[in-house]
Amino acid sequence: MARVITMGEIMLRLSTPNNEKFVQADEFDINYGGGEANVAVSLSNYGHDAAFVTKVPENPIGQAAVNSLRRYGVDTRFIARGGERLGIYYLETGSAMRASSVLYDRAHSSISTAVPEDFDFDAIFEGADWFHFTGITPAVSDQAAVLTEAACKAAKAHGVKVSCDLNFRKKLWSSEKAKKVMTNLMQYVDVCIGNEEDAEKVLGFKPGNTDVTSGNLELAGYVDIFKQMVDTFNFEYVVSSLRESHSASDNGWSACIYSRDSKEFYHSRKYHITPIVDRVGGGDSFAAGVICGLLDGKDFRSALEFGVAASALKHTIPGDYNLVTRAEVDSLAGGDGSGRVQR
Repeated sequence: MARVITMGEIMLRLSTPNNEKFVQADEFDINYGGGEANVAVSLSNYGHDAAFVTKVPENPIGQAAVNSLRRYGVDTRFIARGGERLGIYYLETGSAMRASSVLYDRAHSSISTAVPEDFDFDAIFEGADWFHFTGITPAVSDQAAVLTEAACKAAKAHGVKVSCDLNFRKKLWSSEKAKKVMTNLMQYVDVCIGNEEDAEKVLGFKPGNTDVTSGNLELAGYVDIFKQMVDTFNFEYVVSSLRESHSASDNGWSACIYSRDSKEFYHSRKYHITPIVDRVGGGDSFAAGVICGLLDGKDFRSALEFGVAASALKHTIPGDYNLVTRAEVDSLAGGDGSGRVQR
């Protein structure tokens, strides 16, 4: 199996139980997660050697976050200790026409103040096959953006393939700053992953008349912008999840991919996901599934189908982490979505 490195922020998640609103909740459910941490857990579950790189405070909360990764077999040897605190995010899970809501409390978190000298990147990337980061990490702070580029440079120096999930977060930075920082980082990226909002807000590419709010998807627009992105950044693959958000509880879910070398565009099978248990981490589970498929040597179509099936299943699991097995993903990708009891 392949050696995969991911780097980013892991946070404490406090979510309201039973779809309650913040103002009525008397308690919170506790989970840990974050874009790149979620990817590492998925890849570890699929049998790959996955390591997560971050910085956490040297206190019991930081240790609890690390333990949550170790529980699922993620390599935590390269996690640095220090800084003030672990970031927190609060989740109010929506239902039907009421949208979910996220509030961040992550200022001055340990990873936001981390510097390249906190990590031995030569040791981290020795023998690695793949490096994955998201647009969330450089958005956390200017120092985190510098750290992200240092990691990308080290990955390339070691001949490691690099993927990026653009993951625009408007509560962390503006589109203008995202474009400036992320455009520079794209020079290191081989596989670019995102959705219609990410492509527009982060890199300035808008796919035709697509409107995720109304559920209107114009695939021809994706073909055009994918070609433009490949021409501009020389990505090997451009990948996008396609979410048709009918309500917080009812989504259509599919994806598409464009290959630089074959110049082929492929749209996956579409899943109707309802009722949604937890959509947080859905994009991370998709990215991990695609990465897994490519690392396994699947053709890009099959890799995409694996990613879409994996992320469809994630929507049925509470928490950030996708805890499905490779066999469960293969079964759904192969057409078994019956949900029948397995005896």
